[in-house]
Amino acid sequence: QVGQAAYSASKGGIVGMTLPIARDLAPLGIRVVTVAPGLFSTPLLAALPERVRNFLGQQVPFPSRLGRPAEYAHLVQALLENPMVNGEVVRLDGALRMQP
Repeated sequence: QVGQAAYSASKGGIVGMTLPIARDLAPLGIRVVTVAPGLFSTPLLAALPERVRNFLGQQVPFPSRLGRPAEYAHLVQALLENPMVNGEVVRLDGALRMQP
């Protein structure tokens, strides 16, 4: 998005270091997985007017709504239970890509 260069750089840094850190920590039996969430119903978004929350949710291709905390937790549980997931970035955003 326009005006989001610093945010983009920091997010890119996290994505870029996920695999190297997973490789560095593998001998210790530590896995590294990054979850890249989209728009979720959080206390921060709850402070926005309902019309704004609805608009944001409609930007998500499918399902066209804000994510639910339980869905985030479900993904984390699945990642924890599968020992082969390591060094990966998992997007949890309903295919959302924010417009400039």
